[in-house]
Amino acid sequence: MNPQEKLKNLKSEKKFFIGIDSDGCVFDTMEIKQKECFCPNFIKYWELQSISKYARETWEFVNLYSKTRGCNRFLAIIEAFALLKERKEVLKRNYKPRDIVALVEWTKKETKLGNVTLEAYARQVNNPVIDLALKWSKAVNKQIGEMVYGIEPFPYVMESIEKIQGKADTIVVSQTPVEALEREWKENNIAHLVKMIAGQEYGTKTEHIALTANGKYDSEKILMIGDAPGDLKAADANGALFFPINPGKEEESWERFYQEGIDRFFEGSFQGSYQQELLDEFHRLLPEKPSW
Repeated sequence: MNPQEKLKNLKSEKKFFIGIDSDGCVFDTMEIKQKECFCPNFIKYWELQSISKYARETWEFVNLYSKTRGCNRFLAIIEAFALLKERKEVLKRNYKPRDIVALVEWTKKETKLGNVTLEAYARQVNNPVIDLALKWSKAVNKQIGEMVYGIEPFPYVMESIEKIQGKADTIVVSQTPVEALEREWKENNIAHLVKMIAGQEYGTKTEHIALTANGKYDSEKILMIGDAPGDLKAADANGALFFPINPGKEEESWERFYQEGIDRFFEGSFQGSYQQELLDEFHRLLPEKPSW
């Protein structure tokens, strides 16, 4: 069955719906994945050795410390190259930016930005940039599989998910490959606590919520929990509420969700001033433009 059909066919059993991001939200995996797996392979495969210092700083800004935090990996490549082309330090090194128009074009017409769709597209177009993007992405997945393990959920995650069990249908909403998500959730024995684990193969996060929740639950009874602006964007696009897990303050965020956020959501006092207070703090943490 088509992955998105699975989302459409998911039955509503409770009155409330909660979508939860995984990387950087449930698990403290953003730093190790981005710094030890994504970035080294970004430098290696895209031949950025001569500007590795700036490539690393740019990659980390895009994926960890800005409003693009948590974006899809292929969109991250595009954003990173766009920033590198503007950096004075990079220009002084006589670095010639790579032409990635083919990758940009693919991301504009495909919503399921993952290896499966990219591999099919690569066979169709026979383009070296598309082939390189696929090779890089597979190398990243391989390294994540070898390196990222033994990472438990943040404190108060288990307690929070168990607390919402009786009242809300819950799914994972992520842009991580499903294989990695299932491995991490099963490793920590929490996969059974959610109805579905939706990754990049299922489409965008906005599509995950739209297909699974819209028309099945009242908008004020749909909540997205995430650590990145993309999670907020997915919630806003569906008229849903949003609880931020603030980068660098994950433990405090989950404790607040457990102690007060859950009750406010179920009682109907989440929307309004409480939601705005959460959003104001979240927006202050992630800049739009780099310091350089």
